[in-house]
Amino acid sequence: MARVIEAPAGPAFFPARKVTFERLRRFKWPAVRLLSVLLVLGLWEVFAQSGQVSRFLLPTFSSVLERLADNAMSGILFENTAFTIYRALAGFAIAAVLGVAIGLGMHASRIVHWFLDPIISVIFPMPKIAFLPIFVLWLGVFDASKIFMVVVDAILPVIAATLVGIRGVDRQLIWSARNMGASERRILWDVILPAAFPAIMTGLQVALPIAIVVEIATEMLTGGRGLGGAMLESSRNADSPETFAGIVAVAVVGFVLVKGAAMLRRRLLRWHAEGQA
Repeated sequence: MARVIEAPAGPAFFPARKVTFERLRRFKWPAVRLLSVLLVLGLWEVFAQSGQVSRFLLPTFSSVLERLADNAMSGILFENTAFTIYRALAGFAIAAVLGVAIGLGMHASRIVHWFLDPIISVIFPMPKIAFLPIFVLWLGVFDASKIFMVVVDAILPVIAATLVGIRGVDRQLIWSARNMGASERRILWDVILPAAFPAIMTGLQVALPIAIVVEIATEMLTGGRGLGGAMLESSRNADSPETFAGIVAVAVVGFVLVKGAAMLRRRLLRWHAEGQA
C-alpha cells in the first residue's frame, strides 16, 4: 500500500514567503533606483562626449568628477559643504522649535490664532526670497541674514503641520484624560503632542529640503563661502566643470540629509502604525 505524506498546511509557509519577499523588495528597489541614477549619468557622459554640444555648455561627467576630486583633495569642497550644511541646519532647527511653539500657541489661544493666522495666510504663498534684500540691509551679508532667510521660509510648513496634527487628535482621548483628572499640561505632553507627532514630523520633513534650497539660493545671491557661493563664483569665471561640480555636490548633500530625516522618522515612529508597516 502506497504511503501518503501530507504536505504541511499552506499558512505555515506564508511567513517564510513573506520574509523572502521583504528581503527581495528591500534589496531590489534601492538597486533599481541607483540604476536609474547611473543611467542618467551615463547618458550625460555619452552625450557630452559625442560632440553634439559644446563642453562649455555641458562638460563631461568624468571631468566634473575630476574637479570634485581636486576640490576634495584641496579641502575647499568640505569647507563649502560645511558652511552650507551649518547654515541650513541652524535655520532649520530654529524654524522647527519656533514653528512647533507657534503652532501650539495658536491652538491654545484664540487671540494668538486671531493675530497670526492672517499674517501667515498672506506670507505663505509669497516668495520669501523677496525679503532677502531687507534681511541683508538689517543683518549684513554674513551668516545671520542667510540663517534668518532659512528660518522665514522653513517655519511655515512646521506651523501648518503642527496645527493640522493637533486638530486631528481624537477628542475622546482628551476628554478621557480630563475625566481622569489630568492637568492641561499633562494632557499637552502626554496626549496631544504624542498624537500630533507624526504630522509634526511630516512638517519637519517638508521644511528640511526647503531649508537646503533656500540656503543655496541665498548663497548664490549674496556670495561668500558655501556651495551656492562657490557655484556663483565659478559661473562668473565661466568655469563650467566647477559649476556642474557644485550642482552634483548640492544633489548629494540634499539626498543624504533628506534620507537621514526619513530614517530618523522611522526610528522615532516605531510605536506608531506607520513605523510598523
